[in-house]
Amino acid sequence: MSDVWVVQHTDCETLGTIAGALDRVGVGAQVVRIFEQQPLPAALGEAAGLIIMGGPMGVYEQAEYPFLSDEMRLLEQALRQRKPVLGVCLGSQLLAATLGGAVTKGKCKEIGWHPIRLAAAAASDQLWRDVASPFVGYHWHGDVFEVPRGAVPLASSGLTACQAFRYGDNAYGFLFHMEVTEQIIAGMVRAFPAEMEQAGVTGDAIITGAKNHLATLQAVGDRVFSRWAQLLIQPTV
Repeated sequence: MSDVWVVQHTDCETLGTIAGALDRVGVGAQVVRIFEQQPLPAALGEAAGLIIMGGPMGVYEQAEYPFLSDEMRLLEQALRQRKPVLGVCLGSQLLAATLGGAVTKGKCKEIGWHPIRLAAAAASDQLWRDVASPFVGYHWHGDVFEVPRGAVPLASSGLTACQAFRYGDNAYGFLFHMEVTEQIIAGMVRAFPAEMEQAGVTGDAIITGAKNHLATLQAVGDRVFSRWAQLLIQPTV
């Protein structure tokens, strides 16, 4: 079984619960740790798919972070080869930009625990069918994207018109976080205090929110990520 390439931009924003979904289908993860200056592959090769995680940089900062351009080239390869793609937070913004959608700064940062409402199209989506709506999602972003042409919006929040989308049969972008664990959340609180201050959110509020909402969010994430992982072991047409 081929592995999936994973691009990780910070030490605290790991695969989280996505790792368990990969384990259940017998797919390994080849993780490129950008924060350790590890190089991206020139090509996806025989990889089963591509996962790009979150990070504090913006898609429009490619001059400062040239690896973002390389990640978009990998996304182009994956889309062209019809390999399954999963973009989380920054990863979803990179996927949207690769598909021609504009990525811009939002009106304000959306950080903490806020409701996610599924779109009508989610009811027939292979990942989101039978997921109850609304549910409380975990958010940590300042940028937003427009829905790329040909993509299907799947979810929104009060502040953000599109929180999730699908392109084609197996490329998904999720702006909010379902993969988080208590350890990941604590790491983000420690790593990004200035962003919390800008959003008017305290670390205590985020940790308290986790006690109230994390278990339910992880149950949603386990269902969605397990279904995405199944795409990795299906033959491409």
